[in-house]
Amino acid sequence: MAKGVRVRVWGDYALFSRPELKVERCSYDVITPSAARGILESIYWHPGMCWHINKIYVKKPIRFTSVRRNEVKSKILASSVLQAYNGADKPLYISTKADIVQRASLLLCDVEYVLDAEFSMTDKANETDNPGKFKDIIMRRLRRGECFQTPYFGCREFPANFSLCEEEEIQTAYDDVEQQDFGFMLYDMDYTDPENIQPMFFRAVMRRGVLDLRDCEVVR
Repeated sequence: MAKGVRVRVWGDYALFSRPELKVERCSYDVITPSAARGILESIYWHPGMCWHINKIYVKKPIRFTSVRRNEVKSKILASSVLQAYNGADKPLYISTKADIVQRASLLLCDVEYVLDAEFSMTDKANETDNPGKFKDIIMRRLRRGECFQTPYFGCREFPANFSLCEEEEIQTAYDDVEQQDFGFMLYDMDYTDPENIQPMFFRAVMRRGVLDLRDCEVVR
């Protein structure tokens, strides 16, 4: 493992959807490890390295708000695209009222976290790649506010701001709360078998505003 980095992320809204609630979206209480990894990969990604989230610090109180959003309940079929490519008169858009629905979403609002993470080298690294090189690139990007693509909090319509966190001791919104149990939360997806991708879950217990993911028990 390379020496870790701390990244401060914040935004107006966030939606980390619970998989057990399929129709109307409901967010977890805090950012999931997979969403945190996705934010870091948006800032810097390389096939020769892999991000690992160690801790998540909750900097602002957990607050929810409910909104209604327009969504579509159907999608364009690949077969229709192929037929249109071959000259058939097939519409490649969704515009009917029957396909557009309004659904309620329970979002987090005014969120801020500090992500404590580190990365490891993978077998796809080049001969010239090394942890020091990647660390320099990451720190430079964080200080300049550069990213590979705009990071977001669960859904692309909720962009995440980010900066390098240089605090020695991080204060959270729950420094005085000994423990909060959020139940089972999505940890990440297991891509070991591309034909059978499996979700992984863990028991999310926040202690004094910190989710410690090191050596946590993961279940499938």
